[in-house]
Amino acid sequence: MSDDHPPAPIIDDAAVAHVARLSRLELTPEEQRMFRAQLGGILESFRKLVELDLSGIPPAAQASPATGTMRDDVPAASLTRDEALANAPAVEDGYVVVPPVIEEEGAGAS
Repeated sequence: MSDDHPPAPIIDDAAVAHVARLSRLELTPEEQRMFRAQLGGILESFRKLVELDLSGIPPAAQASPATGTMRDDVPAASLTRDEALANAPAVEDGYVVVPPVIEEEGAGAS
């Protein structure tokens, strides 16, 4: 391999476009470049973490002990169906009506 070529980017436009499509986002070319740089920076940070020598450090579930994070589990009255549905934009037969979120591949794509 020659040294006169820059290293391959950690993440390329195709990967950014793929993640955007999975996230149902339409990105402009400028946004795509911005996200490629940001995601590349994040992945580079993880690459640096992998290089750390952690051989003498025991594994831990968390960096600091967590105390006082849980409340007592106390039974309480819950909402009635009518109360729960009161602010729903659309209700039918006791259920919240929402538009479909899963489309067949290629359907509705611009």
